[in-house]
Order: sequence, then C-alpha cells, then structure tokens
Amino acid sequence: MNLDKIIACIQPANKKLYDACITHFDHIAKPVGSLGKFETLIASISAASHTENITIDKKCVLVFCADNGVLKQGVAQSTHDVTTAIARSLVRKTTSVDSMAKAAKADVFPIDMGMIDKVEGLIPRSVARGTKDMSQGPAMTKDQAVQAILTGIEMVKCVKEQGYTLIATGEAGIGNTTTSSAVLSVLTGLPVEQVTGRGSGLTDEGLIRKQNAIRQAIAINHPDASNVIDVLRTVGGFDIAAMTGAFLGGALYHIPIIMDGFISGVAALCAVQLCPHVRGYILPSHTSAESGAQIVMKSLNLHPVLHADMRLGEGTGSVALMPLLDLALSVYKNAATFDDIKVEAYSKWKSN
Repeated sequence: MNLDKIIACIQPANKKLYDACITHFDHIAKPVGSLGKFETLIASISAASHTENITIDKKCVLVFCADNGVLKQGVAQSTHDVTTAIARSLVRKTTSVDSMAKAAKADVFPIDMGMIDKVEGLIPRSVARGTKDMSQGPAMTKDQAVQAILTGIEMVKCVKEQGYTLIATGEAGIGNTTTSSAVLSVLTGLPVEQVTGRGSGLTDEGLIRKQNAIRQAIAINHPDASNVIDVLRTVGGFDIAAMTGAFLGGALYHIPIIMDGFISGVAALCAVQLCPHVRGYILPSHTSAESGAQIVMKSLNLHPVLHADMRLGEGTGSVALMPLLDLALSVYKNAATFDDIKVEAYSKWKSN
C-alpha cells in the first residue's frame, strides 16, 4: 500500500469513547475533574484504541537511530561516532532510556534508520548510511523520505502484532536538533533563530554556526512548506521521517503514541499536517527545554503534563509518562464510584 492510500485509510479517534471515559471519571468518588490532564490522557487512550477496555500493560519504545550529513557544518559538539556509541549501548540495554523503560516495564526496540556505522543488534531498516549535508543540497531523495515514513508505519504494525498497546517514540542521532529546527522553521514560517536551541550544549559560536547552516539549507533547497514530504527530503532526517511514520501508524492501527520531546514533536507535527486525524492518537509527555518545543506544542494544541526541562532524547521523556498513566488508569478501573459508597455525586462545575 502506498503512503497516500494509507493516509486515506486513517479514521479519527473515537470521540464517543473519549466522552464515555470522562463521564466514568466524573462518577468516581472524588472531586469532578480532579485528576486534571491525567483524565483526558486516559480518555485519549480509549479514543485512540477504539475500545472501552483500556489496557496499557504491554508498552514499548521505538528508538530510531540515524546520522545527519549537516554535522559537517559544526552544528553539534560531537561527531557521528557518538550516535554509534549510543546505538551500541541501546543494544547492550545500558542507555538512559533502557534504564527508565525497565522501571516502567516497557521494552525498547532500537532501529537503524540510516546510521553511518553499522551496529550489530539493531533492527536493520537503514535507508542510507546517513543523510546528505542539507546545507549543500537535499538531505535525501523523495523516495528515501517516503521509505523512512513507511518504515515507521511498518514498525508500529510489527509491535502491534506482538501485542503492544502503547508505544513511545524516541531517537538517537547527533545533529538531529538541527534538522528538527529546520523542518519546524519551514512548516511554521518562523525565523530560524526563534526555533533553534543549543541542542546538547553548544557555545554561542556553535549556535550561530547551527543557525547559519539551517538558513543556508533553506535558502539552497527552497522546501515547499505546503508539502511535508518535500520538507523532510530537503531539510529533514531519516529519524524524523520514521517517527512521522510511527505517528501515522498509530492512527492507522489504533494505538496511542506517546510523543517525546522536541524532535519527536516535530515529527508529530509532520504527521498531523499529512493527516489531521493523527492528532487524536498522540499523547504528549513533556515540554522539552529545547527552544522550539513550546512552539511545537502550540502548533499541535497539545498540553504535556511534565515540565521538567528534560532534553536527553532517546525517548526518555515519553517513558517518564508511562508510570503516571498506569496510576491514572488504576484509578479509572479500580476506584469506588459515588454509587458504590452511596454518596450523592458532586455536580459538574460549569463556567458562566
């Protein structure tokens, strides 16, 4: 099935199930709406899963690994060797996201989407050995961009067939805050300096190099802001394209997808622009410390519950949400209702 046909098959999340879930929360013996955003998150899971029988016992993280050619322009403190080192640690299950996922009872699936170095033990889905330098021309071809998106969709299908019902997004790839900032600048029309942060900790000079590389990439490639595929192929990365596919796959296969931080958020924005129905399948986790993160949230009209100034990547922010979702779901499933305790329910407060 081609990408256009896949997008045409995507249906909205189930609004009736969302409303029914909120109604059930209202009947639980507690002040109405007192779990705040956790009530709407659980309702969103029900709507996205298209079922009243909410289950998130089997969770996983898809970590898409890729290298970026724009690294040649000095946009990061590290070289592609660090992507390789992170990938090897993912295979050994010793990264930050592995440690957090173990505590959250989630499995981690690291995927090679386009690393320069080959790492044994990753799920092999490499589109190419890194993208081209976007400041000198397109980062990839249109076919490569579509291939990466389709791979993200395929990975969601694969883990669904293994019984997973909640998926978190993650990535590993030095230079990917540069590509994310470039994509965000094009899609929103905002100035490069407004959407570009220091990544893993650039100096003032490094930040200027990063911003200049993005400006040059946009000037040379003339990405079409109305065409997400064109934006991804010119100034994106294989990891962003694959995560775009993961969000599309969640909507296609009725699995809620937890959005991580800035890079994952840019991919979510790409997916929503390709298919607006996708928004109903996204669970926001945290507001990243990266400067463009709040712009992404505003563009998607999503409101994360965690404000911890995280910027680690790998999917750590999305995994941090998982135990909190377990707690909220336990209330939804197990807490007594007003009928159970034979107390008159609280009235639902309404504004004038």
